[in-house]
Amino acid sequence: MQARLLLQDGTLFTGTAFGAEGEKTGEVVFNTGITGYQEVLSDPSYCGQIVTMTYPLIGNYGITRDDFESVRPFVHGFVVRRHETVPSNWRAEYSVDDLLKEYDIPGISEIDTRMLTRIIRHYGTMKAILTTSNKRVEELMEMMGDTTIEELRNQVARTSTSTAYSSPGSKERIVLVDYGAKTGILRELNNRGCDVVVVPHNVTSDEVRRLNPDGILLSNGPGDPKDVPYAVKTISELLGEYPIFGICLGHQLFALACGADTEKLKFGHRGGNHPVKELESGRCYITSQNHGFTVNDSSVEKTELEVTHINNNDKTVEGLKHTRYPAFSVQYHPEAAPGPLDSSYLFDRFLQMITDHKANTPVSSRQAQLAANARITAPKPTPQLAAVKGAL
Repeated sequence: MQARLLLQDGTLFTGTAFGAEGEKTGEVVFNTGITGYQEVLSDPSYCGQIVTMTYPLIGNYGITRDDFESVRPFVHGFVVRRHETVPSNWRAEYSVDDLLKEYDIPGISEIDTRMLTRIIRHYGTMKAILTTSNKRVEELMEMMGDTTIEELRNQVARTSTSTAYSSPGSKERIVLVDYGAKTGILRELNNRGCDVVVVPHNVTSDEVRRLNPDGILLSNGPGDPKDVPYAVKTISELLGEYPIFGICLGHQLFALACGADTEKLKFGHRGGNHPVKELESGRCYITSQNHGFTVNDSSVEKTELEVTHINNNDKTVEGLKHTRYPAFSVQYHPEAAPGPLDSSYLFDRFLQMITDHKANTPVSSRQAQLAANARITAPKPTPQLAAVKGAL
């Protein structure tokens, strides 16, 4: 069956269909990873996007549920040079084609993905429509025009958990704010014995305080950070009370909460081979990335933030820390999945920050706090009662 990919600028690619039939509109982007297409497909940060894989062979090791980064894929389309229909992997449970059909996601193969990538790099990310129908190009352009990028900006609500849930552990209690969190983040915390409570994207600061966390982790997620101003408000209210660690979208929201600004990148950073320099040590880390927005470096100068990491390719901001409070963030993905595990030490740094914060800000025991609260809320004796007591 034939499939077509029509870009917003009128460029048309015709190839072979796989996955589901129908039409899907989204923002067309590219990922430079050689492996990891399962994690890419199931990464909630790709919600609303038509993902192009630059590596030419996709599907050769099939689909294994254990490698998923969320319960289901959220991509709007999948573009590859060659789609392997018969996986060769003892762990494979089914094929990419089966997965896309299960979740009503169209795919297209046998097109020049190198040309498509060059167009995106030159002109920037743009809207596109992926279709298996025989509709005229003019009709497809009209359909694409009816779906604005603004209408695709509810991705955080679509990918976040709707209710809080617990992943028990015996050590530090971490509140993980789910803006579209990858399973890899939860896995890294669980591997360190953390008692994790995952909360929805619209959690309030009072709801977080009632959970009595040792630290707060702001997760990755899709879309523009300015589309979730309520999250910025919550972070600003909690800043300074608890150690905070932000990843990807969480990094951008942390920056906005501290007074910095964000902006859209021309074609984003997506892949598992992005070099990032840690300014303090001068060391270069190869990182996994997936984002279309970045923190404006000049806006950081007016805040209490300090840039800790930069991208070695385009010098954009890749890491921040607060100069007064125990809080830091990175734009890339230290949990990898897919990609190198070079930066997993950041989770250990976060837990050490929690330990230091506890040592520097000792608190009274729970029993003492309960007793103090009881004294505050106890009713005061009325003048008549006081007079009776005096007479006795």
